This record gives sequence, structure tokens and C-alpha cells, in this order.
Amino acid sequence: MSPQSYDLIFTESIEKELGRILETYSKTKIFILMDSGAQEHCWHLLSGNEKLQNIPKLIIESGEQNKSLESVAKAWTFLSQNGANRHSLVINIGGGLICDLGGFVASTFKRGCHFINVPTTLLSQIDASVGGKTGFNFNGLKNEIGVINQPDIVILCPEFLKTLPMKEFKSGFAEMLKHAMIYSQNYLDELIAFNLNDINYSKLLTLIRKSVAVKQEFVMKDPMERDIRKVLNFGHTIGHALESYAHHHKLELSHGEAVALGMIGELYLSVKKNAFPKDKFKEIVKYITDIYSDFSIFAKDYPELYQLMLHDKKNSDEGVNFTLLPNVGAYTINNICTEEEVFEALNQYGKRN
Repeated sequence: MSPQSYDLIFTESIEKELGRILETYSKTKIFILMDSGAQEHCWHLLSGNEKLQNIPKLIIESGEQNKSLESVAKAWTFLSQNGANRHSLVINIGGGLICDLGGFVASTFKRGCHFINVPTTLLSQIDASVGGKTGFNFNGLKNEIGVINQPDIVILCPEFLKTLPMKEFKSGFAEMLKHAMIYSQNYLDELIAFNLNDINYSKLLTLIRKSVAVKQEFVMKDPMERDIRKVLNFGHTIGHALESYAHHHKLELSHGEAVALGMIGELYLSVKKNAFPKDKFKEIVKYITDIYSDFSIFAKDYPELYQLMLHDKKNSDEGVNFTLLPNVGAYTINNICTEEEVFEALNQYGKRN
């Protein structure tokens, strides 16, 4: 299925837009999957729609620990017990957890039914809105099980973002920084100039559109991630390892924070192997570390982190595969790095014992 085969809708009125869309599914059984955060902070923007009030809902507790096979099975059971069929529609309302997990549930139930994503966090609006990646964590590994399948529709509404805690906002902002790093210095400069302490939501919507357009450009060229789409994984090889490590050790680290840290390590590898400018490396690292909290790792943790990287889906038989940058807006894919080089990268924010 091509990435062009679904509608991406920006709206200021989510209640009206979703109501209009539901008219086209008037003869379809409809179900809602929602995370507890969206239920608490976002449902009031939708609850005035009488049609939505009467739709069966399943609430999944927020938190990365619930992006699990158990939650998938719970959702399958919910659909089965309520008479869903392959023509049914699942509406996923929430952050990345529910868009990824709900998309997988819909893609596999009865060998696939329809689904719509309504992402409610900055991270999910710029990430889950494009690309069709669905799945869940398994055996302590991030997104280990999943499929690529496009939703019918994705609806983006900036009103949801006014409910976000700053920690969640920064998590999404890290992905926007990644988009800028792989796309253009001009976009990076715009993000650096954006005031996180006094958010201009009109300007934010413009930036979201840019990030979505960047991701769309790569996905449309390579929907199944066999080549150039790998560029979107910049910061994620180390980032996903840190995220899995934190989850395993019951430490607090959001996806965006992990990606921000991952970009530091992978920029170091870019300096070492792709001649990324050292002065620019220092400037970007300072900017990232000023925004995102410290996450201490020690030299004794490096082997465990490296083993987690070896499970990364982008790897070949040759070793750990990285996207690296010769400069902002330039990139190379399929860079194999040695264990020693990875440990050097981890030293950029780790503490040696």
C-alpha cells in the first residue's frame, strides 16, 4: 500500500471533522481505542459529538510498559466480543502508544480492518501521522513486532497540544529536531529560535506541517524502509537502545529524550566517520543538553546497550547499522560501526567507572 493512499487532515475543530468523517462510515461498526492520558486530557474536545458517545471504547493505560502483547490481546478480545468484523473501523485516539498499538490491532484483526489515527501528542502528530508503522514492544525490545500498514485517515488537531505537559512537548520536539537535522539548516535554525517557554501555537502548526512534509518526502520514496527511509532513523539506533535499557531497569526516559541523546551519540559518529563539522557538533550538543535532562549511563552498561543495538531492525549481518550526517541536511545510510566506535559514542554522555 502506498503512503499516498490515505488522507492527512489538519483541523482546528476535531469534533466537527471527526463527525463529518463518521458520516461516511454510517453503515460500519465503529470502535474506539484510547489511552488513559487522552481520555483524561483530550476527550472533552470530542465528547460533544453524540455519535462518538455511543461508540464502544477500550481504554489502554498510558505508559511504554503497556505497549505490549497483553494490551494487543486485550484489544483483540474487545473487538471480538463486540462483534467487530473485517469491514469495521477502529479509531485510535491518543499518543504514539495507541497509534502504533491500535494500528497493529486493526491491521491484524480478521486479517485487517479499517482504522483512523487521531494523534493527541506532539510526538504522535509528527511521527505516527506518516509512514504506517505499527507494532508493540516484545521481550524488552522496542517495536520488536509490527507491520507497515496505512490508516484510512489521520487527523491532526493542534488544540490537543495545549493540554500537553512540557515533558511530553519536549519529547515530540526532539523528533522535530531530527527532521531538521536530516533536512535543512534553515529548518534547524527555525526550531532553535522557537521559544519553548512561551509557545506560539500558530507558529507551532507551521513547524508541524514542515516536519510532517519532511517525513512524507522520505516515506513516499521508500514506503517499506528498504533504502532512503532509513534516514528517518537518525538518532534512533542509540536512542532505542537507551529506551529499552531504561524500560528494563525501570528508569524514566521518554522516547523523545532517548532520541535526543541518541542524536548526540550519532552526531559524534558522524564527526568521526562522515566529517561532520566539529564546531557545529558542539553547538548542537549544547542546545540539546540545555533542553533535555541528564541520563547517566556507566561504562559497565555499554555492553548491554550494544547488545540491544544488535537487535535493531535496520541491521545487516555485518553489524550495527547507523544513519550518519556529513552536515545538517546531508546524510549517508548503512554505516556499519564497530563496538569500539559505539562505546566512544556512548562516552559523549556516559560516565566512566
